[in-house]
Amino acid sequence: MNKNAETDHPIHNTLAVRWSPYVFSAKPVAITDLRSLFEAARWAPSSYNEQPWRYIVGLKGEGETHRRILDCLAEGNQPWARNAPVLALGVVMRNFSANGKPNKAAPHDLGLATGNLVTEATTRRLYVHQMIGLDPEAAREAFSIPEDAEAFTAIAIGYREAAQAGDSALHAREDKQRTRRPLGEFVFTGNFGDPAGF
Repeated sequence: MNKNAETDHPIHNTLAVRWSPYVFSAKPVAITDLRSLFEAARWAPSSYNEQPWRYIVGLKGEGETHRRILDCLAEGNQPWARNAPVLALGVVMRNFSANGKPNKAAPHDLGLATGNLVTEATTRRLYVHQMIGLDPEAAREAFSIPEDAEAFTAIAIGYREAAQAGDSALHAREDKQRTRRPLGEFVFTGNFGDPAGF
């Protein structure tokens, strides 16, 4: 199955081949690869260089962290995410460390860091599926997350299971065609809603 993006304009192949599967292989992810994924996240830009991202990472079969993350996920995500060899929580630090004031850019910057992680993963033929469906308060309790922080997103990392074995409904979700809005629907000039026209 070819899931490469059918782009209207040329983009880097790493971006075109990236997509989020529901069916993961049991094959473990090498620790050296994981280090590089989080190193990529480390070098993301952030407002005032605050770097307001933190990650809690669980490897399947090693300790209880993977299961504890799984337990924090929304019910609809648990059946497929349990098979991913790596689960992580993306935690956002809500306040600036220097003065304790709210950092409204923090979720944006966590997204940039995770975007770097996703891109690095794609170059290594790994797949990442991000989830907003999780219970932040359950995560807070399970992992002693401080009050000025929040588990904002969850991340499944691993290799895609190409064989058609397993849950046919999940394979059917993967078979759907990838679509995106055209540029004219989100790139504006003049006033909001006026397509830029380039």
